[in-house]
Amino acid sequence: MSTAYGLLLDCDGTIADTERDGHLVAFNRAFADLGYDISWSVEEYRALLDVPGGKERLRTYFSQHPELGLGSGEALERHVLALHRRKSEVYLELVDAGAMPGRPGIRRLVHAALDGGWRVAVASTSSARSVEAVARSVVGDEAVERMSGVFAGDVVEHKKPHPDIYELALTDVGLDPSRTIVVEDSRPGATAAQRAGLTHLVTVNHFTKDEHFPDAATVVDSLGEPGAPSTVIAGADARNAEGFHDLDSLRRLLAG
Repeated sequence: MSTAYGLLLDCDGTIADTERDGHLVAFNRAFADLGYDISWSVEEYRALLDVPGGKERLRTYFSQHPELGLGSGEALERHVLALHRRKSEVYLELVDAGAMPGRPGIRRLVHAALDGGWRVAVASTSSARSVEAVARSVVGDEAVERMSGVFAGDVVEHKKPHPDIYELALTDVGLDPSRTIVVEDSRPGATAAQRAGLTHLVTVNHFTKDEHFPDAATVVDSLGEPGAPSTVIAGADARNAEGFHDLDSLRRLLAG
């Protein structure tokens, strides 16, 4: 097991604010493109965010709306797979078009961690292609190549809030849980980190700003940037003197 510090990042809502401006737009365009009379509102999608994973959200929604007449079993699964395939294509188009800029502090902190000898990885329940595309768009190709891994999609049996994805990342990267911190944005992700025994920092977004994170070391509106400090919502104030999070901030959270 490595003695290096570890930084594990969720993707959607954490690296970039992808849910409202990316995934929701892509789902609705996929519905239209494939001829489904469905268009999710922001509030409908907010409720579906409690279900991690795009295919899982489709299955949940269809199970709640049998009046759509999409059948069950293999018939329903064909609808799910076709829609998710088209949704993923649209989503990647949005990423390539620069529709989802990175959240404050992410690029800065990832580069600082890599330069400082930390082991950095992404751990997400979204599809591997979309996660890597977002990571490359926000932190850059060179930084992604230097990461210790991008763990995404269906690489584990159970998705968040189960701890599987974080346990896999810990094992594969060889990280010491006591020296590893997670950056998350949602309740399922924070629960997964807590169940994996990991200190976690939560950066809330539009969809998660009203959620409660009782086990988080700190909850902030963003990591902040020089000249643009973050706001502490709950938990410890580990920000530096300028009001944003840096590597020393993360070490303080791990020690606290």
